[in-house]
Amino acid sequence: MHSVALLTASYAKDIERFSLLSESIDTWLSGYTRHYVLVNDEDVPLFERFGSDKRVIVPASRYLPKWLFALPPALQFISSRRVWLSLLSSPVHGWHIQQILKIAGVLNAPEQRVCILDSDNLFFREFDVGQYAGGEKTPLFVTPKAIAADAPLHALWLRTVDQLLGVKDRSFPADDYVGNALVWDRDTARAMTGAIKAATGLNWALALCRKKKFSEYLLYGHFVASSPAHLATHQVTEDSIAVSHWDDTRLDRPAIEAMMRAASPEQVALCIQSYSSTSVDDIRDVFRLNSGDRRAPSLSPDHMGEVATFEVPKTR
Repeated sequence: MHSVALLTASYAKDIERFSLLSESIDTWLSGYTRHYVLVNDEDVPLFERFGSDKRVIVPASRYLPKWLFALPPALQFISSRRVWLSLLSSPVHGWHIQQILKIAGVLNAPEQRVCILDSDNLFFREFDVGQYAGGEKTPLFVTPKAIAADAPLHALWLRTVDQLLGVKDRSFPADDYVGNALVWDRDTARAMTGAIKAATGLNWALALCRKKKFSEYLLYGHFVASSPAHLATHQVTEDSIAVSHWDDTRLDRPAIEAMMRAASPEQVALCIQSYSSTSVDDIRDVFRLNSGDRRAPSLSPDHMGEVATFEVPKTR
C-alpha cells in the first residue's frame, strides 16, 4: 500500500465550507497521513484554528514561484477577484492560483498518492481513503465522451491542455476527467509537468500562467490517457465516490436530502458547488455534523450508516 495524503487549496471566502469539510474528515475518514491545506499567506491566521497533528496549514508562497506575487488586497481597486502579478506573464487570478497550488502541493508531498478535496466537498460515511487510493494502481475517474467540441468551458480548457502537452490531433467528443475527491500519483504529476516543459519550453507554472484557461483535472487525466506507461499504473473508473451538484441552482434542505438519498452505497462524499449559494448551515444540519455523533442522518436510507467498501472499479 502507498501512503496517501489529502490536499485542499482554499481561501478566506470559503472558510465556512472548509470548516464543514474538515469536520467531516475528522468524523469519517481514516487511512491518510496528513491533510495539507494551502491558503493565501494573509489567510493563514484565519485557518490556523484547523491545524492539528494531521492537518497542516501551508502558506501559498511556500509553493508559488518567486516571480509570482500577490497584489495586496488594499491595492485591488478594479477587480473583485484576488490578483497575482508577474513580469513574465499577464496578471493571474485566484482560481488559477488554486489550480497551480494543487499541482505544486502534489509535487511536494512526501506521500505517493494525494486525494484532492475542494472546500465544497463533504464526507458523510466512514471511509478508508488509504484502502481506496493507496493500492497498486491509482484510481482515475472519467466520464467518457462527455466533452463536445462546442462545450463552452471544457472544450476550451481541453484545447489549452492539448497545447500544454503537445497533443496535435484532438477528436470530439472527448473524455472528461473533472470530478470530486480525485486521486493523483506524485510521480505521474512530476512526469506531467515534465511533459509541459518539453512541449512549451517553459517551466510548468509559467506555462500555466501564460495560458490561464485550463483545468488541472483535465490536464492530469489527459496526460495519463495519452501515455501508455502511465495509463498502465492507473485504474480507470466511471464510478465517482462523490455525488455532486454542479450548477448554480440554490438547494434547500429537501433537495440536499434528496441528493443524500440518491447516493449509491459506494459514494461517500458530497459536493455542492459553492457558486450555487446553498446555505452551509442547511448542509450542516442535514448531515448533523455539528452534533458530534457518528450516526447516519435519520433522513437517509438504511445503508447510509454503513462503512463504504470498495471492489475493483468498473473499467473501460
